[in-house]
Amino acid sequence: MTNAAIFMHPNAYDTSGAALMGRHSAGESFVKGFIQHAAVDRFAFWNATSTPNATLETALKALTPIKRPVDWIARDDRAGLSRTGAVFLPVPSVGQEAWSRRFAGPKAYSITGVTHTTCTHRILDTVAQLVLSPTQPWDALICTSRAVTASLEVELESLDAFLRERVGATRTPPIRLETIPLGLNTQDFSLEPKQRKAWRERLNIPETDIVVLYVGRFSANAKMNPIPMAMALEQAAKRTQQKIHWVQSGWSPNDAADKAYHDSTRAYCPSVQYHVVDGRLPDTRFTIWSVADIFFSLSDNIQETFGLTPLEAMAAGLPSVVSDWDGYKDTVRHGVDGFRVSTYAPRPGLGGDLAYRYENNWTRYETYVGATSQFTAIDLDEAAQALLDLIENPTLRAHMGATARKRAQAVFDWKAVIPTYQALWGELAAIRAAARAPASTRAQSENPWRLDPFQMFANYPTEHLLPNTIISLAPGGTNAALKAVMKSPLVAYATSFFPAAHELETLVFRLTGARQMRVSELLSDVPAARRGRVERAILTLAKYGVVKIHARSLSIPQ
Repeated sequence: MTNAAIFMHPNAYDTSGAALMGRHSAGESFVKGFIQHAAVDRFAFWNATSTPNATLETALKALTPIKRPVDWIARDDRAGLSRTGAVFLPVPSVGQEAWSRRFAGPKAYSITGVTHTTCTHRILDTVAQLVLSPTQPWDALICTSRAVTASLEVELESLDAFLRERVGATRTPPIRLETIPLGLNTQDFSLEPKQRKAWRERLNIPETDIVVLYVGRFSANAKMNPIPMAMALEQAAKRTQQKIHWVQSGWSPNDAADKAYHDSTRAYCPSVQYHVVDGRLPDTRFTIWSVADIFFSLSDNIQETFGLTPLEAMAAGLPSVVSDWDGYKDTVRHGVDGFRVSTYAPRPGLGGDLAYRYENNWTRYETYVGATSQFTAIDLDEAAQALLDLIENPTLRAHMGATARKRAQAVFDWKAVIPTYQALWGELAAIRAAARAPASTRAQSENPWRLDPFQMFANYPTEHLLPNTIISLAPGGTNAALKAVMKSPLVAYATSFFPAAHELETLVFRLTGARQMRVSELLSDVPAARRGRVERAILTLAKYGVVKIHARSLSIPQ
């Protein structure tokens, strides 16, 4: 077991926003679970924002008490990450961080990221960059389901084939894809009789009626199409004497979209009592499960990778009827915790036009994934029968709900999942410790994707400042003049890129009384680690008339 510095950015873990996404819920749940269950002596959090550490720590303590010491690592402190030995990113940007790690050295620490949605251009490019970035065998991309692992293997194999054909690549680095499911804090989802009574009274649902619950965003193109669910529910409702209520807990991007979604859905299930609840409210997110007898979710969209809501339903002790799709296959056991309904998609090779239109920005992302889902079929008769079996058999509902809750607690609670993360970090640490340093340890400035601007645009200036360039103090060049320039808002915005004030003042002091000095002489007492930053700042002093550069050539070439 080992520790990792947890990347902290509010957007990755904050569930209070109006546009609540699954990755926000998953991120919040992970941080809470990590604080509660990680076997570490102290926590390390990497503050990736300008937010004060105390503000972030207060937000964390609002989630759960922190009973161990906390180390905060600054945004640019790769040495701090090295002391921890590993970093966890709530995104798949392992390759991007591998470039940044080169400042500290390729063996400084292990990098782990995690997948959520994997079909946006940005994420597809991020995954492809794993092959073209300085990732190492001690790095890993965590995939939340076996389906996601398989899909990324397809992408990486395709990229490998392209590089062999395009540039004659004989070897591409293996990328470690580690399948670890999302977890949850199961105690947050326990069914409470008082909550059940309160919700049923609020929605005017008698205790004897059957409630089928869906939780998720209300988006037919970006989440899942609700019409098949409505059709299956209508079939079941017509075949039972039980009165059926369908509670949809979620949110829409705006009122017009909300009306279109629900009006269209209601039209396909006229025999079912239809209820809508705003699922973003914190109390609703954790209590709405109590209203239900059955959880229902027929995911049909490639944007889904794991599917956290079936797991939440299992933790709440609800039997589920879900599609046999993506990560749902890893959570709900067919015939044990509920039922998985057969899904059908076109054979590979029949969607090139969809990808091409999206690639050229002729189709928006939401339209692309929504159009793809239009060609995913779900067995409606099978779904209706599964619903009917649960509706008419309270003993089966209770049995499946109980086994689902036990599975959630034993397999998917963060208490069980966090040790898997720690075991992975420990394994990566052992690989890193045993490995030789990679042959190439080029500096970040040689990242071919993000070149040093003074390297890429080296042909722009007349001359470069070199060790033998002659410098002198300009007339009126004093530390007072320097301080005045540095206070100007037209200069101060770049303060973080300048040396410390005392380093600049030392340059002026050394030139005072000296007629001229070479750059190498002027920098002779500057520590090697600081020399580059101080050297380039000589040009800043020249830019604002504090020092003068004696050009080597007196004429500008034509």
